[in-house]
Amino acid sequence: MAFDGTWKVEKSENYDKFMEVMGINIVKRKLGAHDNLKITIQQEGNKFTVKESSTFRNIDIVFNLGENFDYSLADGTELHGQWNMEGNKLVGAFTRKDNGKVLKAVREITGDEMVQTYTYEGVEAKRFFKKA
Repeated sequence: MAFDGTWKVEKSENYDKFMEVMGINIVKRKLGAHDNLKITIQQEGNKFTVKESSTFRNIDIVFNLGENFDYSLADGTELHGQWNMEGNKLVGAFTRKDNGKVLKAVREITGDEMVQTYTYEGVEAKRFFKKA
């Protein structure tokens, strides 16, 4: 499937501002900007296995499209939500357990690049990944 493979972050746009709005302190934001994130995605029908590897943690996430699951960000923020396919995009909506606000995420493949867009409280950030 299009998302299958290992993706390494190459650059980010507006990521610091996004993390600030998420409530992440300046020290963690500076570290987060250089997390060397690698995402390995394997899709089998509606089941996705995602391995996230960064400077700060390694985590395996398994989810089925359209089914809610729990997830925590690298800073410890806990979320509950789901991913769905909309055309050729993976679209996620995740509610923060601490304040009930929604984080939206979109993963889209364009050429040899995966673009991940985050939106929270009206602030949008993008991270660009290249296939490793």
